Parts: sequence; structure tokens; C-alpha cells
Amino acid sequence: MSIEWVNRAIDGLRAWGRERTVEVDVDEVRLLCDYASDYLEVNELGDFRPGTFEELLLEIYPRKVIAPPESAPETVAAARTLVEFLLDTGEIGTKTAARMRETIDRIEPEMPRALADTSKFGMAKSLFSAIGPDSLEIDAAQGASAENDGDDCDCPGCAPLPPVRLAPRDEVARAVREVPLLRDAHRVVAWLVEGGRTVTTRRSLRVRDARECTAELGVARPEPAWRLALDLGLARLDGTAVVTGEVFADLSAREDDELLGLWRGALEFLVERGGPLTGEAVVDEGMSQIHDLLYRLQSPIPVDALADYLREVAAGRPVGRLDEALSALTYMGTVQPTEDGLALTPHALWGLRELYAGMGLDAPLAPAPAEGDASGLIAGLIGDGTADEAAERDIAEWLSRRTPEQAAAELLAAVAGAPAEVRGVAVTIVDRLGLEAAAVVRSYLDDAELRPHAIHWLSSRGLDAPALTPEEVLWMSVDMLALALPAAEADPEGFAENIAASGPPAHLIEDMWRVDHPDVVEVLELLGSTLPDQAAAKAARKAAFKARSRGIR
Repeated sequence: MSIEWVNRAIDGLRAWGRERTVEVDVDEVRLLCDYASDYLEVNELGDFRPGTFEELLLEIYPRKVIAPPESAPETVAAARTLVEFLLDTGEIGTKTAARMRETIDRIEPEMPRALADTSKFGMAKSLFSAIGPDSLEIDAAQGASAENDGDDCDCPGCAPLPPVRLAPRDEVARAVREVPLLRDAHRVVAWLVEGGRTVTTRRSLRVRDARECTAELGVARPEPAWRLALDLGLARLDGTAVVTGEVFADLSAREDDELLGLWRGALEFLVERGGPLTGEAVVDEGMSQIHDLLYRLQSPIPVDALADYLREVAAGRPVGRLDEALSALTYMGTVQPTEDGLALTPHALWGLRELYAGMGLDAPLAPAPAEGDASGLIAGLIGDGTADEAAERDIAEWLSRRTPEQAAAELLAAVAGAPAEVRGVAVTIVDRLGLEAAAVVRSYLDDAELRPHAIHWLSSRGLDAPALTPEEVLWMSVDMLALALPAAEADPEGFAENIAASGPPAHLIEDMWRVDHPDVVEVLELLGSTLPDQAAAKAARKAAFKARSRGIR
């Protein structure tokens, strides 16, 4: 948004209200201007049109603003005040003002219904309405819970911490060594000491030194790096002269335990005591709440959703480019961008749990999949969005605790009669097992759904097995494609590339409609929309029509 014109407009509005003794809801008018600037290409007051108010109050507000329906009259009143201000200051003419008033009159009875319509909620509003606005209240008193005299509190910030799974300590330590801000803290200290530079009496970098540090070392944020170094004891001051601290040592030379202790201190500084770090007050003041929210949700938050909410909790204060401020969190090493938004890094998750435990909070660990049965392993692999490296580690650990016979027996028993995705995960794990599992696999030749997979497993190892019938070949083809459905929905382009290289031929697709498989229609529709071979894609669409006609769902 263009902060400058909005600030000028609000200053003018305040003066206008004082001159005319008109009560002005400045915060609400600012929000109108902010959203008009962000989403409706309003770059100055004169850009407002009657349609601007219709889109703001019936489309933008219901989608973005967390407000109850009964708050609509306040927003409508602010819109009417803005119209009078625009008219009196010559930004609009009399006829335009009249059309604006008519538009607002028509909107007034509709806006409460629009605010209450959950189908209009955007991603941010849906997410944060569910968890409650108080969980990210930037101005909330930090000690409020201590004033409750022991009474139970049901707000999200006081809810029990969820169990979390942590990466192995060596992986955490390896990641900490690569945290950009921590590395820069060491570089800044070495540079200051070598150059014999001094700091100000307030212990800050001199402006000239900060500029030179950026130019010579490429450190984009030298002041936060310096303040972190001072807090961690990497540097100390002799008057205003910078001296290497007793704990100063290269990150690559530190033992894991020492490094993790340093990171715990860094995280406490960044999240709890850091002050200005990103250059955006609403983010810096809400650092603890943002990280706590990510810890509790255990899933990424879309950047737009978090940015929208932070603008709202700014309570009318000027807000700059939040996308830049949020990206600064990745420089700190605490969050990472994912396809779905911002998420905690594995080392931030580890460090936050250390902080919580140090505060005396119960910060439980989730049991490792290797400690559970086959159903737990499969559910974890499917439902947790586990990264490939972590999934491989979980599978290897689970298998290491069982003989091949035991692993095959548990996995196949757990998925008999299960959906294709669940069955497919088990089958791919069983495919890793050696010949010792043959007897168990052979025992599933009488299971209609597992039989084709059992035949394939046996024959691929040169063991005696019945031949697959044409019907079983078709069924197995559909079953394996059904396993890929979730991945195809998450990454359609990647699936299209894979299916182009290894998709079934048209003659096989033509007969798939005959297969009594619960996912056959969905599989055929997916093939019809993604296969690059036009003949094969057409065959899939025709087969899907035939399968639907048979009533297969």
C-alpha cells in the first residue's frame, strides 16, 4: 500500500473533524483507505468511486476483516464520514457524493449478512476466526495470565502445548551452523575487532560502520547481528571499544551441545527480548506470539493470511511492507517458506520447546512412529506431511525393530480392506523386504485387493506365483494410480510430468472402466485431464463416462 497518501489523508481528516466538530472514527477510516489502496488500486483520495465502497464493504471486509455482524453500522458510518470529507475537500463533486451516499444506503442492510456469511471468509479470516484474535494480540499484557488468580483460561495462548516431533540433535546442530543471522553475528564481531572500531555510548553500531559492514561483508542487517552477538557474549565492550567475548568461536568448530546452547540463547533473544529486528513494529512486537502460533498449529500459515491479520491487530498504526518483514524471519533462522506458507524451521521448533520447558511448561514430545504399530506408521506418513528425508528415517527405524516376516505381517494385516492410498503405502514398504517375507506375502494371495500386489512381489523376486489375469492387471493399474491421487492434487504439474513418462497406454485405459474399484472414476478423470497423449486422454474421459454410467463411485 502507499502509506504516504493514507497518512496524509488521515491527518487531513483529523483536522477536518476538529474544524467542523465532527466525530471521526479515524481507525475505521484508515482501514477503509488501507484496503482500498491494497486491493482496489486507490492511490489517492480522488480515486474513490461509488463502486469502491461496494467492493470494500460487501467483498473486501467480509473476506478480510475479523468483525462481528453487529459492527457493520460503525463501518458504514465511517464510510459516510469519508464521503463528506471527500466532498468538503474538493476530492469529489456533488453528483459523485450523491451516488456514493445512495450506494452506502443500499449496502447498509446487506453488510451484516455479508460479515456473517462464512462462505465469503478469506483464508486469513477463516484461520484466525477459528483460533481467536487474542492469540496474536500484539498489545496484550505479557503478564495477564498471572492476574487470573489461578483460574483456568481457555484462550489459545493458555491451552496445553501440543506434542511435537523433533529432528535428531545432530540435524538440528547442522542446521544451526547455517543460520544466516548467527553466522553474520560472528562475522560482524570479527570485523569490528579487526578494524579497531568502537560503538556509540548506547552500545549501537555507528551509522558509518553499519554502512561499511554491509558494503564490505554483505551483511544486510548489521545492527540486529551486532545486538545478538552482544547478547550471546560473542563480544564485550571495553568502554566503547569492541573486544572478542569469551564464548566467541567459529560455528564450524563448536561441539553440538555447545552449539545448541548458543542457539537456545539466540532464540530466546530473537523471540522474547529482541526488540527491533525486522524493521516493522507490528512484527517485532508480536515476535513471541507469531512463533507460539506456529508452534501450536504445527502447520504452515499462508503469508497473506498472517500479513492480513497483523495489519488488523496493528489497530490503526501505520504498517509498511509486511512481506519484507516476514521474510526477515527466514534470515533469523526461525521460519522457512513452504508451498503452503511460513512454517517453523526444525531448529526453531527444537529451540522453542527448550524455552517452554525452561519456563516450567509441559512441552510434550510426540511418540516416534517407530515406537507404534503399522497403522500408526502409515497414518504418520500420510497425514503429517512428513518430508521425504524424515519419512525415510521413520520407515528405516520402524523396519529395524522387526524381522522382515514381522514387518510384512503387520503392514499387510493393517491395510486389508483399507483405501488405496493406505494400502499403497504399506505395499511400497513391503516391497523393500527381502525373501524372508515371502511366506507372509504368499498368504495374502487369497485377499482380492492384496492378491495382485502379492503376485507382483513374488514374481519380481523370481519366486513361484500365479500369473496375473487381465482383470487383475487392470485392477492393480487403477489401484496404483489411486495411490497417486493426493500427490496429483498437491502438485498437478509434477504429476503430469511423471504420467507423461510412465502413464498407461490408451488400450489399457479403454478397459479400466470395467474394474470394480472405488476410485476408478476419479483415476480416469485425472488421466483425462493430465495425460499429454491426446488419444490416451480421450480414452480416459470416455472410460470415466462408462464407469459413471455403471454407478461406480
